[in-house]
Amino acid sequence: MVRISGVNISDNKNILYALTSIYGIGISRAKYICNIVNINYYSKIGNLSSDKLNLIRNKISNFLIEGDLRREVMLNIKRLIDINSYRGLRHRKHLPVRGQRTRTNAKTCRKLRNFK
Repeated sequence: MVRISGVNISDNKNILYALTSIYGIGISRAKYICNIVNINYYSKIGNLSSDKLNLIRNKISNFLIEGDLRREVMLNIKRLIDINSYRGLRHRKHLPVRGQRTRTNAKTCRKLRNFK
């Protein structure tokens, strides 16, 4: 198991998909990191040397990820709720925020609303 920015990643995963298990890193950012460090996308993370892993850790530290990113997203939602914007009201009522229809769809929002 390799530990990168507080996330345990199994050794037999491809580096491209292993990096996406970190919150805040998607496929495009994982490709960008692999290109910067000169690593093949489909090499296993267990086969990388410690130097390459340290390079990856250094590049990832430049981005906003994991707890800091989650905190920023929650603060943005809290700000919308505090200023009583339309999106904030939708968040407060646990309804879809981005204009989806609610008459027949939005089952997940309805399900979660009953438990909160």
